[in-house]
Amino acid sequence: MRPEPDNRQVALAAVLGGLLLGCLDFIWIKYVPYPVGNLGNSSAVWAVAAFFFGLWVRSGRLRAAVGAAVALVVAVPGYYATAALVQGDDWAVLWAPTSLLWMCFGVLAGVLFGVAGVWAHRPGWQQIVGPALPAAVLFAEAGLEIRRIGHPNYGDDPIWDALIRIALGLLVLALAGRTNRQRALALAVALPLALAGFAAFLLAGFR
Repeated sequence: MRPEPDNRQVALAAVLGGLLLGCLDFIWIKYVPYPVGNLGNSSAVWAVAAFFFGLWVRSGRLRAAVGAAVALVVAVPGYYATAALVQGDDWAVLWAPTSLLWMCFGVLAGVLFGVAGVWAHRPGWQQIVGPALPAAVLFAEAGLEIRRIGHPNYGDDPIWDALIRIALGLLVLALAGRTNRQRALALAVALPLALAGFAAFLLAGFR
């Protein structure tokens, strides 16, 4: 078993990992073709990144929560700075209200999914709910894509986005679960959580 990272390593990984996440996210959107390229627009993917950060931290819910939140907050200016450097976007976007709002979402997602990553190492119900949360947010986002099918602004294309997110949700369960029984239980828990997540997306203004 690998040694747990110390606080200095967690802090460094949070800052550098966040910058890398924001940079790669913009590059992914700009250069990776549809439909896989659309994952760059996925808030669920950022939540999953926070989960795997917590999974890497292994123990210490506070360390995982703070580290994952810092990573997602740093990723926002990292994204917009890359956009400014690569395609000449306005640098003022870094401190625009929308950027600050995304940072607030980053704090919430980082805390929740960072802790979920630590839970995945714990016994009992935490070992089930931990992996279920990132899968659920991917399934919830897939629900949004399914809802868009037939909409005049989207057409039938969202079905591919939905299928990719469902596949990623199942992959997260496969990677984070230790046994097939745990994976099956996590999937069973992820489905009702996905419904709650879908409702939360709608309440937050995602359409």
